[in-house]
Amino acid sequence: MKNKIAIVQNPPSYLNKKETIERVVQYIKEATSQGAALVVFPEAYISGYPTWVWRLRPGGDMGLAGDIHERMLQSSVDLASEDMEPVRNAAKEYGVTVVVGMNEVDSEFSGSTIFNTVVTIGKEGTVLNRHRKLMPTNPERMVWGMGDATGLRAIDTPVGRVGTLICWENYMPLARYALYSQNIDILIAPTWDVGEVWQASMRHIAREGGCWVLATATALETSDIPSDFPERETVFPNEEWINGGGAMVVNPSGAVVAGPAMEKKEIVYADIDTDASKKARRSLDVAGHYSRPDIFSFKVNRNPSKPTDFKE
Repeated sequence: MKNKIAIVQNPPSYLNKKETIERVVQYIKEATSQGAALVVFPEAYISGYPTWVWRLRPGGDMGLAGDIHERMLQSSVDLASEDMEPVRNAAKEYGVTVVVGMNEVDSEFSGSTIFNTVVTIGKEGTVLNRHRKLMPTNPERMVWGMGDATGLRAIDTPVGRVGTLICWENYMPLARYALYSQNIDILIAPTWDVGEVWQASMRHIAREGGCWVLATATALETSDIPSDFPERETVFPNEEWINGGGAMVVNPSGAVVAGPAMEKKEIVYADIDTDASKKARRSLDVAGHYSRPDIFSFKVNRNPSKPTDFKE
């Protein structure tokens, strides 16, 4: 089954939810005008990856960190609200599958904990899956809570069975295996990582899982940081490219067929054939004939991890 896919690495309107969602809709329209059946956005695209956590002093800069976090909370998505209605409507209008990363606020329980989330929206405009990053990396734990496995799923879409792992979740062998064991065609890796080591990892994962891998960070320059960002010159001093993007497409044999697009604010396109996934697994199927379940066993707990269980 052949389809054109699009990976958007253009920058968001940093820490501005309304304007970023407008950009998402704009890029969906642009990508579908080029024939894309799947449109992918980077990690925490709505409304920007919290790159400042790698720049502030650990345990220090508490006042500044608090001011920035307040802005991040205000620009986070509440999936229980109508925040994503414009994106859902665009997916339905253009008949396209959309995968987009976001900062998601938990409005059901705490009202303030933020998760690193990626949602898959179907061509009917419905949210097919919500996956929260299982383990934020290092200083990311200062801004994001830990997700559970309710969204660790491969989802049927018109372009094939799609699963998502966020950034360094792709370095978690068991998280990858959980998706491999669901007959996955395409693994989507919204990320902030970039460079040769990341590219090599994406090629390894494609070969290991016998699946297509689509990955991208956000192409972001200092000029994309708003002028009213707290202590902007201190956090982002004399810098041009904060992140180069690096959008890339890898086929199930581990060969790069598009990208990596470095330091370019653009949409990367590729034609993919998901039938190649099953063909690639004829000789190496790590969740099938190569799995040895008589020796190894693996269980995934998909029960929601709720902080409170109310009994009436």
